[in-house]
Amino acid sequence: MTTVEETGTREGGHSAKAGARLNVSVIGAGVIGVDLTTKIMSSDHLDLRLLAGRDAATPGLRRAARSGVPVASEGIQSLLDAEDDFDVVFDATNASSHAEHAEKLAASGALLIDLTPSRAGHMVFPTVNSADISAHRDISLVTCGGQASVPILHAISKVHEIDYIEVVTTAGTRSAGRATRLNLDEYLETTQEAVRHFTGVEDVKTLVNVSPARPPATFRVAMYVVGRDLTTDSVRAAVAEAAEELRTFVRGYAVKVCTVKESMAFVSVEITSAGDRLPQYAGNIDIINSAAIRIAESYAKDRLSAASRETS
Repeated sequence: MTTVEETGTREGGHSAKAGARLNVSVIGAGVIGVDLTTKIMSSDHLDLRLLAGRDAATPGLRRAARSGVPVASEGIQSLLDAEDDFDVVFDATNASSHAEHAEKLAASGALLIDLTPSRAGHMVFPTVNSADISAHRDISLVTCGGQASVPILHAISKVHEIDYIEVVTTAGTRSAGRATRLNLDEYLETTQEAVRHFTGVEDVKTLVNVSPARPPATFRVAMYVVGRDLTTDSVRAAVAEAAEELRTFVRGYAVKVCTVKESMAFVSVEITSAGDRLPQYAGNIDIINSAAIRIAESYAKDRLSAASRETS
């Protein structure tokens, strides 16, 4: 393990060195975890030290190893046995495993960023409540549908009284991995809880479609909002501002439809992958991974800035 002298500053198990990058690891070697490694390696603030899976034969682990990524095949135990301290751990496994991971990593002081729909951690959306990041050690990214819809719905709810919200998420079957399929119930419940929490609306319904269409369906989220005094100008202004903020880190985020008729607004967004190792239609993976990186980099900037002040 690294020492305090080597890292410069330590707060509750967290280490940071002024001018350096934070040590990070990823648990889960599926398509989400492997794409995360690509994004981490492009970051100026994050240093990828380990990708941990549960089977050495996993295609994702083998592909990452060929790319020079340090890999291990004992899951969470690989992190506990590692020589490095990790400042940030991304959990890209499944909802049922996250509670165990959070418990075992609690003593490390690492920031745990949960990409599963476990509902265990503090919900964060980078453009809505990023100020909460440093106050919590277990950050929930909710779901890809939540990351696509909550910022829009939060913006509308700030300017209008809303009575009902319905969110319908559609993703291509090729971009929905095994863990996603196992967690569909949790996906719906977690998305619904997040919409309620960030809009204050109790009457919320969420639906998800995994489409087998060929060519694969591009990730999209449709939002139906019933409220008071809705106008085309006010809804479009709120949606446009929220979407512009999202595009600062999700380049493929696009509002396709935004209409208001009497007391109902309809907003449809489509997210395409910006590249990396993902096909263009896999916007569901791109948006949640991009949100994870934005949160980790925000945390890194805060920690490294604090370390710099202490050593100056």
